[in-house]
Amino acid sequence: MQDLEPFYNWRHLYIASEDERSPFYERGYSEFEYTNSIYNYAIHPQWDDIDSPTLYIKILFVDYDLGFAIIELIGEWNDCINNDIMTLKRDIIEKIMEYGVNKFILIGENVLNFHYSDDCYYEEWFEEVEDGWIAFLNFRDHVLKEFNQANIDYYIVSGGKLNDVAWRTSTPLQLFEKVDAYVQKRLT
Repeated sequence: MQDLEPFYNWRHLYIASEDERSPFYERGYSEFEYTNSIYNYAIHPQWDDIDSPTLYIKILFVDYDLGFAIIELIGEWNDCINNDIMTLKRDIIEKIMEYGVNKFILIGENVLNFHYSDDCYYEEWFEEVEDGWIAFLNFRDHVLKEFNQANIDYYIVSGGKLNDVAWRTSTPLQLFEKVDAYVQKRLT
């Protein structure tokens, strides 16, 4: 797992630690000291710790004018024991939403498992985005199945074409436009 780096090809466009509005503003990173782990597996030091022992993230891009954020995740999403959705929503999402962001693209190809508790924070997040949306891209099938079994899919857009998006070959704006067009079709 230590070789799985957050996507870095957009760093010339956006770096969360250099964005004064980011929850990770002025955070320092090491390329050589592996201090975080998921269970007993060290993870790359570029992932951001959100005070969860099993879930780490990287804010890849935020466009405050268009109101969207792209966030990559790694690890185990555990609402049952760690209440990861509460931590993610309160400490990251709400801080970004303060600046008008209401469309969220979460990339979950490195999310290994999901453990359900309840849907309160998902419902709250869904209600707060108002005219926006929350899209989950490239989550593993068994993780999406667990989201669906917990009825969290009511609050997010996932599956279908969002399960196989080749996002690394897009610019952030191209990815946003592609996801937005798909979400709008699903909503109508």
